[in-house]
Amino acid sequence: MAAPLAIYALTPAGLDLARRLASALDGAVFAPERLAGPGETGFAALGPCLAGNFRNFEAHVCVAAAGILVRLLAPLLGTKDRDPAVLALDQGGRFCVSLLSGHLGGANALARRVAAITGGTAVITTATDSAGLPSLDLLARERGLRIGDLSGVKRANAALLEGRALRVQDPEGRLGDLDPALFEPVDRDGEVVVDWRAGEGPALRLHPPVLWAGVGCRRGTPPEEILGLLRQVFAGEGLALGSLAGLASVEDKRGETGLLAAASDLGAEIRFFTREELSRVPVATPSAAAREHLGLEGVCEAAAVLAANGRLLVPKRKTARATLAVALAG
Repeated sequence: MAAPLAIYALTPAGLDLARRLASALDGAVFAPERLAGPGETGFAALGPCLAGNFRNFEAHVCVAAAGILVRLLAPLLGTKDRDPAVLALDQGGRFCVSLLSGHLGGANALARRVAAITGGTAVITTATDSAGLPSLDLLARERGLRIGDLSGVKRANAALLEGRALRVQDPEGRLGDLDPALFEPVDRDGEVVVDWRAGEGPALRLHPPVLWAGVGCRRGTPPEEILGLLRQVFAGEGLALGSLAGLASVEDKRGETGLLAAASDLGAEIRFFTREELSRVPVATPSAAAREHLGLEGVCEAAAVLAANGRLLVPKRKTARATLAVALAG
């Protein structure tokens, strides 16, 4: 897991400001070796230091010229949903520029916090912020929803900037109360669709994390087999991978490396349940193997239902060494 904040300085005055911010925001300070003090990390050059830290911190505040950072950041950039926040700050603390990942990375919000500490001005150039409009990517993150396709965010935000209300299909009201001047509730053909199902077309699809995949597997099952089965089931059943909340299995599999690696690859939580807990859940597809080795009627269906605290959506599917079922949170 990435650490919260790295703060960089190049000059003595910049380092004074970096230390002030680190104290207020609980950040790690990086400075030239000749300037770094106790508890701070020295570097020979900013470029290699920033490159080495880039994916290891959620946000970077650089007391340096924006132009320098643009050149250093260029080869490091990935996608807007994965890049960390990056801010440029002059050593007087007068202007704090949100350079990268303003919404999803939280750079805009961090720029405002830093400016409040320094008494300076947050410089934010994202169009929706400048126009005083909500941004769909930020709104989705605040509501705990996952974005299906980032290109849909661009189209939706463009519509708002053009002064057109967006048609929103949100049957469970997960987006909360929305400004009716900007968002029009509809039952179908939404330009923004909140759903755990996968879909096609240009709509911006926002996925709530409400699907739990219960997994059973033999000892030594490779993660590729588990991941392949999961993706096959989700694609075949029209389920959105973005709505996967996590994996679940029996306590006996807590040390199963293939299962743990699959969860890590997905960036998903994994829950384990005791045999006693699983035995209380009726299963649709009993398993002779689970009965023989664990004394249970089944693992994957019961684990999915327990993790979701809901209903079974997809009964057991299997490969040679793995089983998988999907439940929908109640």
